[in-house]
Amino acid sequence: MTKFSANLGFLWTELSLPDAIRAARSAGFDAVECHWPYDTPTDDINAALAETGLSMLGLNARRGDTSAGENGLSALPDRITQARSFIDEAIQYASLTNTACVHVMAGFVSGSQAHKTFIENLQYACDQAASHNITILIEPLNSYDAPGYFLSTSEQAESIITEVDRTNIKLMFDCYHIQLMEGDLSNRLTRLLPIIGHIQFASVPDRGSPEHGEVCYRHIFDVLSKLGYKSALGAEYKPAGKTDQTLGWMSTLK
Repeated sequence: MTKFSANLGFLWTELSLPDAIRAARSAGFDAVECHWPYDTPTDDINAALAETGLSMLGLNARRGDTSAGENGLSALPDRITQARSFIDEAIQYASLTNTACVHVMAGFVSGSQAHKTFIENLQYACDQAASHNITILIEPLNSYDAPGYFLSTSEQAESIITEVDRTNIKLMFDCYHIQLMEGDLSNRLTRLLPIIGHIQFASVPDRGSPEHGEVCYRHIFDVLSKLGYKSALGAEYKPAGKTDQTLGWMSTLK
């Protein structure tokens, strides 16, 4: 049976993060993940995880100045010091909450110097994370929602992972982003499975709950089951209304 992780960056956002963890457990999720948990003390997260028996699969390093439209700093050549401070903070928070993965965001930039900067910051992140048994993730974002984001395709991510040359860097394969940019999800999942560290999903093109739209997730989940993928899949969708009223897919798509 397919296992699901609730992405609390989008689900139950009206609740505190500890209460959102509790809500995810009550709804039948097998794990949780989040975006930027840093305003919540780690003790509160750990108490909610212990109470529910859930694990935290992933969190993101900070994006930078969101009021200025920043969406990650790790490929920005003039922001290396701040980018690495965010990486350090994320790894520390993840280690204190037994979170498995940290997503390091590239940011809005292009060019060869940005590529070099991203590679070096990812190598730094992997080296810092290794002693904590934490995996570093990179995620291609689609150019409709995030025009100008440095990392936009799975092929680019695959090349970067090869160049970083660390055992603890993996691809965050978000079906929503990759369908919009590249399509061919079944074959891409099959080919890229060895470098995939986490999989997320949402309907396409509206990023809503997964039972509608142009992607047949029943088929995608069946492909992953046949491939032997056993980790919880991240429900990173934007609910239309209250989260609890959008969860019918959990029984129909398992």
